[in-house]
Amino acid sequence: MLYLSHTPSPPLGDFIERFWLCSDAPPHSRERILPSGTIELVVNLRDDEIRVYDPSRPDRCTRYSGAVVSGTYSRFFVIDPLQHASIAGVHFRPGGAFPFLGAPAGELADAHVDLEILWGRAAAELRERLCAAGTPEQRFSLLENALLARLRHPPEHHGSVPVALDAFERGAEGRVRDVAGRVGLSQRRFIQVFAAEVGMTPKLYSRVRRFQRARALAQSAVALDWARVAVESGYFDQSHLIRDFLEFSGLSPGDYLRRRSEQVLPNHVPQAQ
Repeated sequence: MLYLSHTPSPPLGDFIERFWLCSDAPPHSRERILPSGTIELVVNLRDDEIRVYDPSRPDRCTRYSGAVVSGTYSRFFVIDPLQHASIAGVHFRPGGAFPFLGAPAGELADAHVDLEILWGRAAAELRERLCAAGTPEQRFSLLENALLARLRHPPEHHGSVPVALDAFERGAEGRVRDVAGRVGLSQRRFIQVFAAEVGMTPKLYSRVRRFQRARALAQSAVALDWARVAVESGYFDQSHLIRDFLEFSGLSPGDYLRRRSEQVLPNHVPQAQ
């Protein structure tokens, strides 16, 4: 599998972690994509279609156009990587997609949306140009220019959101009321503002990011100690960590690591056949 990425400079770099390209398909026919608390823009460069499978009914899928926005998910969803053998994407930073969507991020929660619904004809034109481009550099440039154009008149961010994102990245799980008080909002108003810009409630976001910290620590550990991973990630204990792994990935921590040994994209896990 060939995977290339490009990190944009400011101002896009303040909102986007990376642009990416993937070609060739892995040997397995299904992949789980795990929740990350972020939004993704995905363009199929081979077929003008993207299929997303329901984990509870793996024989059924929802079909979208070849350019979609994947909202913030509270659990994993399933794709067919064979159908996605040539694909481009934009991985936004947490809360970073808000200026580019034309709609509150919260309206995309646990959902995929055709990019054309958000951008109109410009979505199809972008996909056509990406498909026609001859090199990865040209495709990254097309993505960069398209997003820069939409950043000229961005909606105004609420000042509480960056403060909250920083607090949750530092492990302030379960302290939504404290963060709301720090930014001078009622808890209810803070939840509304955060969900509109980030795509999920602050409590759910902090849990997803804690799960992601545990996942990263486990993958990088030389001598794996799940109890230590749990503590360093901000969990009460190992059983607490296991519950979140099961909820967000549908797998135990051990099963997750065994499947992750196969060659897959970041945050993807081969689905059991």
